[in-house]
Amino acid sequence: MRQSGIGSTDIGPHSRWSGRLIGLVAVLALVNFVVDSAITAPLVVLPEMLDHFGTHQTAWLNATAMLAGVMWAPLLGRSADIYGKRRVLVATLLLSCAGALLCAVAPSLWLFVPGRMLQGASLAAVFLSVAIVRGACAPRIGMIVVGIVTSGSAVLNIASRFVIEKLATQFGFQILFLLSAFVAAVMALCVRRFIPESPVRTPGRIDVSGAVLLGVGLGGVLGYVSLASDLGWVAAGPLALLVVGGAALARWFLVSSRKPEPLIDIRDIGRPLLLTLLVVFLAAGSYQSMLQLIPLIGDVSAGDDLGYGLADQGSVALLLAAPGLGVTLGGPASGWLAARIGPARTLAGAVTLGTVVTLGMFLGASQLPAALCCGFLLGVTVGALGTSGFNMAGSLASPERQGIVSSLVMVMVSIGSVVLDFVGAAVLKSTSVVVDGDTANSATGVFSYIGIASGAFAIALTLAVVLVRTTRSGGDPAPPGPRHEAPSPGLQRDRA
Repeated sequence: MRQSGIGSTDIGPHSRWSGRLIGLVAVLALVNFVVDSAITAPLVVLPEMLDHFGTHQTAWLNATAMLAGVMWAPLLGRSADIYGKRRVLVATLLLSCAGALLCAVAPSLWLFVPGRMLQGASLAAVFLSVAIVRGACAPRIGMIVVGIVTSGSAVLNIASRFVIEKLATQFGFQILFLLSAFVAAVMALCVRRFIPESPVRTPGRIDVSGAVLLGVGLGGVLGYVSLASDLGWVAAGPLALLVVGGAALARWFLVSSRKPEPLIDIRDIGRPLLLTLLVVFLAAGSYQSMLQLIPLIGDVSAGDDLGYGLADQGSVALLLAAPGLGVTLGGPASGWLAARIGPARTLAGAVTLGTVVTLGMFLGASQLPAALCCGFLLGVTVGALGTSGFNMAGSLASPERQGIVSSLVMVMVSIGSVVLDFVGAAVLKSTSVVVDGDTANSATGVFSYIGIASGAFAIALTLAVVLVRTTRSGGDPAPPGPRHEAPSPGLQRDRA
């Protein structure tokens, strides 16, 4: 049957730029803007939400969407492979829309938190967009498009912060969630209208019990890490999350290794994919922790004699905007490089840049010019790592497994961000000092924080070098087909 829309399958994969491909890129880049409006934009109005609900538990308002996104990701990734990537992307956007509406009208925290959990499904839009691109484009141009799609909305994200802040002052924080619901609904219609459905399907069924076990396990363990710092490490609630999460993960691992069609077949995760996921975990956690540190340094004056600080050296507004500009450049640039030298080498290059930039923050903690340079290059690292991670994982998967493999990258990004953010925050808290009656971060804490991030980047770099040597000349390795099927003729031509 003939399909219509941007990138129609009746004309084959895109191998060059055209109006249809530009339209596909524009739609999917705006889809990724929905993710920001649902996951990170609410931080702008976090104080207003705390006052409205009369609580000091910021983690319940902030972390639940990200944690829910981790729980949603494997289920939606597997569903996309079986039922179609466009169909699942539309459903994902509609779930985010419903969650945003619930948050906008929630009279209490008990309804607001479930709304945030529904919004967390939007996290799947990132890897579903990547899977759609890899199915609609030839490999070389697809790597570039992945970079644009995953990083192109960064400039919009910067501009939206100022608009949201102004609107929230006039109409209340609920306006953010109404706008998020509107954008999600509009983009669901655009995806349904303009993005063709992929004809590639993975025969099988959804392992519902495995999805529940994995989701509960990831959510429980990460929930403990995220919430215990606010609620208490030995409080009954966080401990219950840890016990339930650990038990669920153990049960999922034992059961999935015996099922014929598990949600994630751990027997099919070869060494290259495992190395890729470990690199993404360490590098994503490191850069996220550094992005969290930058505004903390920018709020401190060197005149406080803490051994660091940038607030009295000029405007630090650029310091907060520089990473966003770097992301916009880093994603497409890494995609362009991957098409020429291979995604493994590009991933290793991105990790190398991240290691150097993080070490540079030892100087940037007290020198604004160095901090501006490091902030921009850190943004380049963010864009390059995300793009390279998706491109590398995608090159290791057959067309029938793009959804689930891409979801694993997103899961590792989220887990790394939560874990390294927690480690950094714990270091700062344990080394804080009291200055004029106020608690402040010490130089020991700040530089230890930078040292931990640098060490994680260094380990990631070692693993990335091993990955380059493991793959064929640093390029695309031959993707494994499902165990029950032979590779398609088109896939064989791509390998050749």
